[in-house]
Amino acid sequence: MANHDPVSDMLTRLRNASEKRHERTRIPASRLSRSIANVLQQEGFIAAIAEEGEGVQRQLVLELKYSGKHRQPTIRSVQRVSKPGLRIYKNTRQLPKVLGGLGVAIISTSRGVMSDRDARKQGVGGEVLCYVY
Repeated sequence: MANHDPVSDMLTRLRNASEKRHERTRIPASRLSRSIANVLQQEGFIAAIAEEGEGVQRQLVLELKYSGKHRQPTIRSVQRVSKPGLRIYKNTRQLPKVLGGLGVAIISTSRGVMSDRDARKQGVGGEVLCYVY
C-alpha cells in the first residue's frame, strides 16, 4: 500500500481492538496520532496513553475503556471523515454535532487537534478528521 494514511490506520486499530475487547492496542507514534489519542482520553474514550520504543520504532500504547459487567466498549464506532483523497473542512458554524453531542468529532485546527466542542468554544474551524462515539 503506497498511499499510507496513518490516521485511518490508527482508527482501524482502535476499532478492531475495541471490538475484540483487548486491554490495549499499539499504534505507530506520530505527533498527529498523539494529539488524537489525547483528545480521545480527554473525552473519556480511552483510559491511558503510554509510549514505548525509540526513534522510528516508537509506539503509542493506548489502554481501552470498557463499562458495565459485560465490558461494553466505550468506543462503539469510529468513522474517518476527511481522507487524503478528499479533505473535509468546516468553519465554526458548520462543525458537526456527533449523535446530538454524545459523540465527538475530532478536528485539526490552526490551534492544534481538538474536539468539536473545544473548537466551537474557541471559535475555530478546521479539517474534520473523524467521528467517535
